[in-house]
Order: sequence, then C-alpha cells, then structure tokens
Amino acid sequence: MTKKQSVQKKQPKLKIKKGDLVEVIAGNSKGERGEVKSVIRKKDKFGNYDPNRVYVIVSGVNMIKKHQRRTGDVRTQVGIIEREGPIHISNVMLVAPNAGRPTRVQIRDEGGEKVRYSAKFDEFID
Repeated sequence: MTKKQSVQKKQPKLKIKKGDLVEVIAGNSKGERGEVKSVIRKKDKFGNYDPNRVYVIVSGVNMIKKHQRRTGDVRTQVGIIEREGPIHISNVMLVAPNAGRPTRVQIRDEGGEKVRYSAKFDEFID
C-alpha cells in the first residue's frame, strides 16, 4: 500500500490584508474598529493552507491577558501582559476608505490586474 500524496494547491487570495481598517461584526468586541496587524493562516495535517482557519490580529481589539513567568532569558517581559488575541476572519469586515462604513469585498479584474472593489459604495479599495 502507498500513502496518499497531498497536492499543493494555490492559496486562495484573501480579501483582508495587513494594514486594512476593519470592524468587528460578531463576538464580544462587536462594533470596534482597528487596523489589521497580521493575518494568520493555519495549515492542515498535509501542510496545505486551510481556508477555514484564517485569523487576523486587530490592534486594540480582543485584548487578552497572558500570565508570563520568568524564564532563563533576561529580556522577556514578566507578569501579566495584555495583548491582542486572534479573531476569525469571518468575524471582521473591511471598512470602505471613502464611505467609512463596513462593506463586502469583491475581486475584479481591471486591465489584467486583480483589485479589490466595494459594490455597495461603488469604489475601488486598492
């Protein structure tokens, strides 16, 4: 018997990127806005990116307390550290730059280049 080989698939393009202004639409931090600090993409057991396990870290939103004890390294922070926790990408919505309100994002092909577009406010995001 041979093991099944996993085929590397192309990563799906995300509609929310680092540096975007987003609004939380579900959870304890509902209604809060902030800038995306990072996008975390988790892999499945075969090493492929799982489209259902994508998280974002938004500045100033979903604050968690981490109890950090002293380790051998002198430079580590010790005590209770407050930092941002990850939020699932389905629980945040991009804020349209000109309208200032949350919007769904489409990806359109403009002159051979893929750009993000807000149909609700009829404007290009990139």
